[in-house]
Amino acid sequence: MDEERRETEWQPIPPHETRREPKRRSSFWPGLLGGLIGGLIVWLVVMFATDQSAPVTNQSTGGKEPGTVNTEHNQIPMDISTEITDVVDDLANAVVGITNIQTVQDFWSANTSVQEAGTGSGVLYKKEGGKAYIVTNHHVVENSEQLEVSFDDGTKTQGKLIGSDLWTDLAVVEIDAKNVDAIVEFGDSDALKRGESVIAIGNPLGLGFAGSVTVGVISGKDRSIPMDLNKDGIIDWQADVIQTDAAINPGNSGGALINMAGQLIGINSMKISQETVEGIGLAIPVNIALPIIEHLEATGQVNRPTMGVSLLDLQQIPIQQQQQTLELPEGVTEGVVVTEIMPNSPARAAGVEKYDTIVQLDDEKVTDMVTLRKYLYNKKEIGDKLKVKVYRGGKPVELEMVLKDGNTF
Repeated sequence: MDEERRETEWQPIPPHETRREPKRRSSFWPGLLGGLIGGLIVWLVVMFATDQSAPVTNQSTGGKEPGTVNTEHNQIPMDISTEITDVVDDLANAVVGITNIQTVQDFWSANTSVQEAGTGSGVLYKKEGGKAYIVTNHHVVENSEQLEVSFDDGTKTQGKLIGSDLWTDLAVVEIDAKNVDAIVEFGDSDALKRGESVIAIGNPLGLGFAGSVTVGVISGKDRSIPMDLNKDGIIDWQADVIQTDAAINPGNSGGALINMAGQLIGINSMKISQETVEGIGLAIPVNIALPIIEHLEATGQVNRPTMGVSLLDLQQIPIQQQQQTLELPEGVTEGVVVTEIMPNSPARAAGVEKYDTIVQLDDEKVTDMVTLRKYLYNKKEIGDKLKVKVYRGGKPVELEMVLKDGNTF
């Protein structure tokens, strides 16, 4: 027993338990003090958060007591007018919608009905003698039986077609002036600069988007766009246009292209529409449009000088026919061939013959029908003399004629 007791008393103890047990003290006062400090901290945090989230009294309301919630919404009016908005405000009423109305026959019966064939835009440019005048595109009013003009506020009136020109794609429409309160001022399209800001106003996709405004710049001047006017696959004309990146879409045709001075500098006419092309809109320069507008107002048509011949581009004639029928020298590869001569025409009087190949007008080289027409229509007037150089039987021949109005023979 004694040996067992000794072993129990001297059993080694792990080192961390070799310390003496400290004397236990009372925990009441330290606990109380810690609780008070913790409570004070919580109270301070709550008061700080409450102070930050409290609403601020609007000092301008006067009688409200501090700490009350202000439920009033103060809307401060601001003037956000810009140069663009000022121009649009002045001219929006001068741009109208034009609806082309035609009689349509039912495919399955003889019944006919009057329907809208299309909608475009137009620009009011003149107000005189109780009438107002609109310039638009020829293709907007083409084949119309009635024209309906819509103003920016939704008011509508009947329009009367004064005249239309296929070659320049321009037309003039007359309306009663009683609802007209704005007209545009003509600018100078020759003075335009690339990069100059412009505004397009019109009715893209019809009257549902009436008065749409797009903004862009002058991307290019003096562009020439080939035109197949009779849809026969042959280029008939080169349209001289302004290029802009202001969005122009179907329905914008005939609308206004405006500079930042609020002046009309172009009539929106077309756009290049291809999958890989974006931002190429085209407008007829106002300097080209003005003389056409004056002709249409005065006579309802544009009277242009003519030679009185039917022509064919030399490049369309097989090389064998060029050599055998026309007997052209090898160096002559461009020009136009006379295929028909009208009775009593300037060409007949000047001695032009069938199969003559025209290569020059005055001092202007003729490469095809487009260059010939553009020289006649843009450089010559009715009654002017015209020198014509042709190849006949392999030899050059010089002729001279006096140009007439194409409607007189």
